[in-house]
Amino acid sequence: MKFSSRKHASNFNELIKEDNTHPKDRERQALFYIVAGNDDLYKKRNAIYDFRENSIEPECLTNGKIDFSTSSKALIRLGFNLYNGYNDNAISPIDIFYSLDKENYNLAMCAVDLRFGKDIVRMEYDSEFKHEEELENDEDELEL
Repeated sequence: MKFSSRKHASNFNELIKEDNTHPKDRERQALFYIVAGNDDLYKKRNAIYDFRENSIEPECLTNGKIDFSTSSKALIRLGFNLYNGYNDNAISPIDIFYSLDKENYNLAMCAVDLRFGKDIVRMEYDSEFKHEEELENDEDELEL
C-alpha cells in the first residue's frame, strides 16, 4: 500500500487501530485510506465515522453540523460508497472526480485500487513528449 506521506500512513494506522479493523476488511480500509490522507477529513473523522458503532455517519453530509468543502464531500461520498455501496444520488462518479484536485484525485484512485485489491502503479506521463517509436506505433494502429 502506498501512502502520500508518513503522516498519511500514521493516520491510517491510527484509524485501523481505533476501529479494530480486520486485515482483510478492504471496505473499511478504503474509507480510512481516504480519511487519513486528507487533513480536513482526518480532523473531522468522528463526524464521518462512529468508532463505537463501527459505522459510517451519512447524515454528516446533509445535517449542516460540520462544514465540508465540495472536494471533502466528494471524498466522503466515495469513501462511503467503497465501504458499503452507499449512494445518496446527490452526485455521480464524474461529479466526484471532477471536483478533486490532483492530490485528492490520486488519493481517491488509490482508495479504489485498495478496495478492489489492485496494485496498480500510477505513473506521471508527460503529454508533451513521446518517443518516435510510440508515434510510429500510433500511426500503425491508425492504419489497421
